[in-house]
Amino acid sequence: MTTISDVVLALDKLSGGRVNDSNPMHSFSIWKDSGIRGKKVLEKPGLVWGDSMRQVKKLAVAMTLSEHDIELAAATGVDAIVAHHPIADAASSGGVTLKNYLGLSGLAVLELHEAFHGLHPGIAFLHGHQVRYADIHYGGVEGNVLFVGTVLPEITEMGHILDRLHSFMGLEEEGELLKIEREIRGSSSVMEATLVTQGRIVLGSRESPVKHVLHIFPHTGFSPAHLRQAKEQFPEIDTVLASISRVRSDSELVQEAKRLGLQFVIGNCHVLEILENGLPLAYALEKLLPDVEVVVFRERVTSIPLREMGSKRIREYAERMADNYLVKKVNV
Repeated sequence: MTTISDVVLALDKLSGGRVNDSNPMHSFSIWKDSGIRGKKVLEKPGLVWGDSMRQVKKLAVAMTLSEHDIELAAATGVDAIVAHHPIADAASSGGVTLKNYLGLSGLAVLELHEAFHGLHPGIAFLHGHQVRYADIHYGGVEGNVLFVGTVLPEITEMGHILDRLHSFMGLEEEGELLKIEREIRGSSSVMEATLVTQGRIVLGSRESPVKHVLHIFPHTGFSPAHLRQAKEQFPEIDTVLASISRVRSDSELVQEAKRLGLQFVIGNCHVLEILENGLPLAYALEKLLPDVEVVVFRERVTSIPLREMGSKRIREYAERMADNYLVKKVNV
């Protein structure tokens, strides 16, 4: 019989002991705090809530825990959710307390974020290069990840990177799903996150040759000063590859790359990390816990014009509530 405790042990094993608090070499309990009052959260790998002795027959891997995941898990017989991103009271449970919400279904939740990062070279591989230098706190900034890589033999032009991502991420299928949704809703204005945020070339062209890439993740704090430092440290770099987070074409980072004579390409966005990191984690857990059914919870976020959202009856309801109870108070 597999228990929640066995899941914790599996996470500890696959992370090389990073879930074990007794190992001082792997302290991955980290406060995440941007200085916004009352919003910091402690990221702590392992079990967040649940009975460690409870049996686990079905386990879900998710990126960011929300009430959607909790309700889906409860309705489909899931015993535990392993979330990649940090879990926080209310923020991860529809505004209510985790303990009470999860207790209703006896659901256990676990997290494995920074403790999972760096365990496999998959993100670099998906973007078409092999890492030859890595730093997870570049410039002394904790979590500021930097890769220096040489492209794989089949990658000779910048366009090949985008084509590779398009194929691996199944964006053609996502496009077909969106096409069907637009037809059903009778709206050409519906947009979907993975498609509107797909990779693009900012400096250079599809035909521009590429060999040595500097793979960065701008949201971790990578700055123009870091870029100058990296170029001095690795003068052979010809292309900046940014993934997870996006940068504007007029950003200081892009302008600095231009001054340094570097090309700039944007790869996968954060919403695709369920495939980059979530899927390898799910396969690893399936192999370590062979008697447990493993499923993957994937978010799909769409943008729909207000006047086209929902059924005709729910739109009428929403406008009636707004007119009679919300806007009416403002105009009194």
